[in-house]
Amino acid sequence: MSNPIVHAFFVGRALADTLYDHAELAFTDALSELGKLDAELRENLRTLSDRVIERAAQEEAAATQGRSSHSAAASPFQSDDLQTVIDELRAEVARLRSELKQYRSRTS
Repeated sequence: MSNPIVHAFFVGRALADTLYDHAELAFTDALSELGKLDAELRENLRTLSDRVIERAAQEEAAATQGRSSHSAAASPFQSDDLQTVIDELRAEVARLRSELKQYRSRTS
């Protein structure tokens, strides 16, 4: 018959090895799941950013198309007399400055 102390030693060692193996499997599984989660989150973020960029490009194209069709005829820079346009813009700036000055004098 075997010595009980030797038997207990081997049982304890087998238990420690088994627990170590289970802990190693659990740790590698957790790291694997964490890697999968990270990959999924990165893919979702990439997909989201692609959608945002695509939608922004579509809206920009629609706005540009709408602006170019509506404002091409109404643009003041289409006129032949550039000096007239500059004078009108200067008059507008002067008018806005005077309104701003009046507003500031009323609020203070």
